Parts: sequence; C-alpha cells; structure tokens
Amino acid sequence: MSEQPEAAIRVRVDPTNPGQFFACCGLLELADRLWGGAEGWFEGDRFVIRADEGCSLPVLLDRLKTSLIDTADGDIAEDAEDDEAEGDSNAQPLDLVLPDPLPLLRLDWWTDKSLKPWAGSMNVRVIYRAMASALDTSCADPLNDGRVVFDPVPDTKGKANNSKLKQGKKREPFYFDARRGASARSLDIGFAPDALKGMTTVAFPAVESLCLVGLQRFRPMPTSTWRVFDYHTWAVPLEARIAPTAVCGLLPHVGSCGFRFENAFRTDQRKHKAFLPATPFARS
Repeated sequence: MSEQPEAAIRVRVDPTNPGQFFACCGLLELADRLWGGAEGWFEGDRFVIRADEGCSLPVLLDRLKTSLIDTADGDIAEDAEDDEAEGDSNAQPLDLVLPDPLPLLRLDWWTDKSLKPWAGSMNVRVIYRAMASALDTSCADPLNDGRVVFDPVPDTKGKANNSKLKQGKKREPFYFDARRGASARSLDIGFAPDALKGMTTVAFPAVESLCLVGLQRFRPMPTSTWRVFDYHTWAVPLEARIAPTAVCGLLPHVGSCGFRFENAFRTDQRKHKAFLPATPFARS
C-alpha cells in the first residue's frame, strides 16, 4: 500500500457556525474539482483537506476569487426589487465559471426557500461577485477574515477586470455567517441594519462565497420544524461524493457530532433571514 499524501490544507473553523461549516464543504467541493479525489474531515477546531501534490489553500481561494458568473446578458443585472417576481434572476440558477481546469459549476439550491436567507433587493449574483472579489488569497485563516465588502468596479469599460478593481457600493452578505445572524435581528438591536444604507458592517467574504458553493452538494437535514436544520461533522477522511451523507448524519461510524440551527427571520417583514448559531446535540 502506497503512503497516503500529507494533509495540505488546514483551516480554523467553528463547527457551531453553520456558515463556516458549509464553507468548509465548499472548500472540499473545489478541491475535489481541481485535484480529483480530495478528502476532507474535521479535527477539533480545524477542517483538513488532503489531495494530490500541489494542493494549497491560496490556490483554492484564487480559483474562487477569479471565478466568473455566466449570465444570459453577459453582465450582472442591478438588484431586483422582489425575488418572488416572475422571471427574477434570484430564482434562476447561477452558473459559476471557474478558471481552467475546473468545469462549470451550476448552483441552484436556493429553490428550497426554507434554507435561502436572502430576499427582496438582495441579488445572488451581485452579492457573490462582491464577496468573491473581496477574498484575501494569502490569508491563512480565511473563515475569520472580516471586512467591509464593496462591489468591484472596473477601471475600463466593459466587464469587470478582477486584476484592476476600484471600490464601489457597500455590499451586504447573504447572512450565512452566524456571527452576523446572531446580531442582525431588528428585535435584538432595535433597528433594521438593511434600512441604513450608510451603515458599514463587517462581513466574512470567504464564508459567504464558499458557503454558497458548499450548499449545492452538501445540504443540512430538515427537521420537523420549518427552517430548522441539522448537520454533522465527521472525523475520518471522506471524499466529496461521500461526505454529504455524513453531513446528514447517515454515517454513524465516522466520529460525527450533531448540530442544529435555525434560518431565522431577521426583519419584521418576515422576508430576510439569517443563519443563527447552531446548538450541539447528542445522537439518539
């Protein structure tokens, strides 16, 4: 038996933060697409990815940062006013064109409205582009890298050139990251942050962009309560084609730990939602 390759990527993660958890799943998805047969697992407060020679965190983050969004119009539309409107872009799949040699990745998991946190004027394509462009590919702790995120603005006419970006409009996140969700409800803070356009708030772009990718294949298990979900970590190396089964808690012998979270309403209009911190639970 040949010696297994050394773990090439180790990322600090809080497993009680569903955004961070599914961002790790997004990292595994990208690693599997780039290197083929990549394995991932959780070791305490670390997520580990093992793959072929050349596997590295900066390479994965660079692939995500330089990804493009394929749209019918060849450009990204302005924010929609109502994501329930007929033909709205938020209800359509998002085709993520990753740099070679990665194949196109179609994202459409948000047809499950119980899991989707954004609504109203929040446009999935605009938010993703801003979050991916804000990634620091040299950061060794990307899931804890918080910053105010702005839309990328091209220096020249035409499509945005990711190598020459200016600062545009401040962009709010999807609200996958539970650090935002836990303090985003107007009931808790006394006002609705979305209503204050000039308010600068910190987002975690790696969590927001990677979570959008990870939720395509790795889904939490719905519970009997609407908008409440379970997910599980795993402690043994699993490939991306097997790990989604572990996420749902269907592989009891992989050293799993269970977590339950709510995709809770954060505004009085009961449209916008946010992932709240998860509560650990023991397997019955």
